[in-house]
Amino acid sequence: MLAARIHKFGRESKVCIDRLEKPVCNKNEVLVELYASSINHLDLWVKKGIPGIKINLPFTLGSDGAGVIVEIGENVKDWKIGDKIIIQPGIFCGNCLFCKMNKENQCLKYGILGETHNGTHCEYIALDSKYIYPKFSHLSFQEAASIPLTYMTAYEMLVAKAKLSKNENVLIYGATSGVGSAAIKIAKSIGAKIISTVGSENKIDFAKKAGSDFVFLHNEDDLYSKIKAITGYQGIQVVFEHIGKDTWQNSLKLLSKGGRIVTCGSTTGSKVSIDLQHLFYKQQSILGSTMSSINEFEKMMEFVNNNQILPSIDKVFNLDRINNAYKYIEERNHKGKIVISINDKSNTL
Repeated sequence: MLAARIHKFGRESKVCIDRLEKPVCNKNEVLVELYASSINHLDLWVKKGIPGIKINLPFTLGSDGAGVIVEIGENVKDWKIGDKIIIQPGIFCGNCLFCKMNKENQCLKYGILGETHNGTHCEYIALDSKYIYPKFSHLSFQEAASIPLTYMTAYEMLVAKAKLSKNENVLIYGATSGVGSAAIKIAKSIGAKIISTVGSENKIDFAKKAGSDFVFLHNEDDLYSKIKAITGYQGIQVVFEHIGKDTWQNSLKLLSKGGRIVTCGSTTGSKVSIDLQHLFYKQQSILGSTMSSINEFEKMMEFVNNNQILPSIDKVFNLDRINNAYKYIEERNHKGKIVISINDKSNTL
């Protein structure tokens, strides 16, 4: 089979298309022929090398995937060959205290496909059957492959952690990123008032079409005052943070009484300051979030299906043009998800 792998770390390092043996399907596993995968910012970080995480090279990138089961292990009873599936990319032990409390994303051995385990930028993958779910009927394979990591992250942040409600104001940074666009679609379905930011003027229309009520540039002059003018005395009830240092002070100043900042990243730096007196006087919350529990993943799947949500896909690249896809994201040209077509040859570049 073909697999897109890195052989060394570094932003300029190329992703190689290697020919490997097809994976062996063990007794608790299914063998999936992948039709599509997608790229997340996590893949860029892995490609550069993540301090503190040991990754054995060469390594297959990719966390998301959708495809068809082509082989079933002898202990697998609930699936059959030909079933169309979507992959849940969080890997957990199932035995530790957190797993037994249904908090798999806090598992002591938690990992992610494409970060701690070889990923989905390949033609075939063997997985324990607990990591697969039926593909949505209203989505193509390419659309389904755009869902898992970003939507499970955004749903956990907005619904499970911040408990965003209808008519609340939510500020979403990075509207054209995968997780940002997923957050907009989820918040829109909830009925929240959405304020978002983008990096350039040519991305404003995308953010509005995705569901934002107001859109500003990241570096817009006096961004705080402009957002404050919209929200008035109410302020922002939920801030969807994944930027970090550059946006943190605005996030704190805009947060309402009882407001919640929920964060899953720190792309501009992780060292920030907090005024504790301000925090407890206004009864605010700062919430950290990584991926999601299995319960919340399943609720996210139901939410996407019930609301017939369509992910925002910018471009689709064939597997053999994966370096073009990574370059496109690294140059910040994308508006929504970038998909890698593997065995699904429709609508590709």
